[in-house]
Order: sequence, then structure tokens, then C-alpha cells
Amino acid sequence: MVPALLSTLFLLAQAASPRPPAAPAAPSPRPTPASTEYRIGPGDVLEVTVFGNEDLSRTTTVQPSGAVTLALLGEVQVAGLTVPEVKARVTSMLGRDFLVNPQVEVAIKEYQSQFVTIIGEVNTPGRKPLRGRTRLVDALIEAGGFTPRASGELTISRPGGFEGGQSTMRLRLGGETMTPQEQIALELPLRTGDIVTASAKQYVTVEGEVSRPNRYTLEADLTVSAAISMAGGLTKYGSSDVRVRRVNPATGAVEILKVDLKDVRKGKELDPLLQPNDVVSVARRLF
Repeated sequence: MVPALLSTLFLLAQAASPRPPAAPAAPSPRPTPASTEYRIGPGDVLEVTVFGNEDLSRTTTVQPSGAVTLALLGEVQVAGLTVPEVKARVTSMLGRDFLVNPQVEVAIKEYQSQFVTIIGEVNTPGRKPLRGRTRLVDALIEAGGFTPRASGELTISRPGGFEGGQSTMRLRLGGETMTPQEQIALELPLRTGDIVTASAKQYVTVEGEVSRPNRYTLEADLTVSAAISMAGGLTKYGSSDVRVRRVNPATGAVEILKVDLKDVRKGKELDPLLQPNDVVSVARRLF
């Protein structure tokens, strides 16, 4: 079952695929001021406007040195600064030596210095630029939402680690309604270098003497008895002796687990958790 928690993302993804042919490119709109939290870096393209002095206005790219070149001022170091800080620096430099009360506006025209990578079951995986304060949900929408194969499980890997020292964060988004914890998770601000992986669904197979033998999505903490219930329960010929065929992904060796459903119900035996690609076989009862 496709997770319902991000129905908005799924709708966006479905609406975007297949996409109609692109319309002819329109003139680029004037860039809007960036979030104060975004730190400018090499590759970003800035638009610097000096009102009343159009000859001083420039569209300029931040160089590997971290500087931009502006009329009268020459090279100005901007890497690591926010847009308001760049504005204040340029205004101060112009007012100190060249203009009286200069009116300066700075905006980011192109974001080219900071990226996150979205891989896995999204419609448009790849490297996505950070634009100001980019949240996890923003990046998922930028990636076109989930594919129908997505499980709702996300892994975020961060160079340098998260607070607390862990290098990865795992989230599971699912259910008919979004929980407060899921809403908080989707608000997570991303940082440059983050890798977000959207995992695919995993399956188990239930066969033999059950009402609906089939392949079923492996949900979190799915047990043998729960999988049999998903398959409609035992037929009138179904035995309580169940076998689980499991292939060790590391070695390829086949393991057989034996489960007695009667002992599970009585609490005499644990109800084993299933793993991806397990095959649950219910034998025919011998009379």
C-alpha cells in the first residue's frame, strides 16, 4: 500500500508524471531576496542593484576565491555571508568612499554552491540545490514526490553527523494521517552534502493453505501470524505448522524456520518477525 502520510507529495508526483513538453523558456523573473539563513558560496550568482546608479549594478558570480567583482569596489569577499550581510558590506563600502547614502539591493539569482542529493524511490532523483532554508519536505517536492514503489522509509546521511553524533537519521512516514512526529520530521532543515534515500517497498510471500495466497508488503514489525492474517487466515485444511523460507542476503544460504501457530497463540513460542523476501508456507493439515 502506498503510504498515505505524504498524500500531497504523491499527488504532486502523479500530476508531474508524465510531464507535458516544456513550453518555450520565458524571460527569467527578477530574483527574490533569499532567506537570511542561506550562506552564499562559490558558484552562486548574485544580482547587485545600486538604485540611481545603474552603471554600478551588476549580475556577478561568486568566484572560487569567495569574491565577486563590482564596479568601483573591485573584488568583494562574500562567501559565508547572508544576503543582508552582503548588502550591508556593499552599502558600507560604497558609502565610505564613493556615494552619499547609497541604496543597495542584493538578491540571489542562481543557487549553485550548496546541494543535497535525493536518491531512491522519487520521481526525479539527483542533486538538488539548497535555496535558503530548505526543509526535508521541500527537497522531496523538488524531487517530484515519491514513486508508487516507495515504502515511506527515508534515510538521511549527513557529513559531520547530526546533533548527538549519529551520521544517519532514519524516518518512517506512513499511516492514514500524518502524526505530529512525522510533521516535525518533514520540517528538518537540510544541509549541503546531505543524502536523502527513499527506500522501496519490500515484500513477503504467503502461500499454501491460506485464503488469499499472495505477495504482501512488508510493514514494520510484521510477524508470521500477522502475515497469515493479512492473507485471510488459514483455510479449513490449513495446518498450524508453518515454515518460513529465508535466504541469507550475505551468503545466499537458505534457512528454514519452523513455527507452531498454536504455541504462538498460547505464548509458548515467539511470533518471529519477518524479513524482506521471506516465504511463509502453510501446509495442508493431515487427517
